[in-house]
Amino acid sequence: MKKLIVLSSPSGGGKTTVTKYIMSLYPEILFSVSATTREQRFDEIDGKDYYFLDRKEFVDRLDQGDLIEYEVIFGNYYGTLKSEIAKALEKNQKMIFDIDVKGALSIKKHFPNDTVLIFIAPPSLNILEERLMSRSTETSEQIYNRLTRAKMEMEYAEKFDYVVPNEKLNDTLEKVKELMEQIMA
Repeated sequence: MKKLIVLSSPSGGGKTTVTKYIMSLYPEILFSVSATTREQRFDEIDGKDYYFLDRKEFVDRLDQGDLIEYEVIFGNYYGTLKSEIAKALEKNQKMIFDIDVKGALSIKKHFPNDTVLIFIAPPSLNILEERLMSRSTETSEQIYNRLTRAKMEMEYAEKFDYVVPNEKLNDTLEKVKELMEQIMA
């Protein structure tokens, strides 16, 4: 039985929306809170959405071996604390992750028998650009950088256990619900 459910997509691809939906269906699933050095957004809560760390604290924790995976994305560190995974495995509970593709593959590498990977695929880079622009949280330069990274991330989709296209949100949520019924069985 897979205990670690990892969702990935390019920024704006829908992974956070899908993750929140899964958690509404299965409130017993623990959410893995990632650590980051990026600025906290107005609607985010430290310890719930992310652990917001300054760069020195993140690097210190990295040097101490406290992270199972990390990556520098657009100048900010992101990573998964080993303590987050330990929470789920010690309690024999399922945990859901909302992380980038390289982090997802790293978790699968460390916990191959416990991990299932789901890639939420945007329908196209043009639609992804529209979604990023409509969020109004990034500058034009940041959106350009995210789209450049999205091209790379989409190349990793074939390494995932499941790829769910996100053209129409309701269809995407229904497909993920079907996958979760299998995973939770």
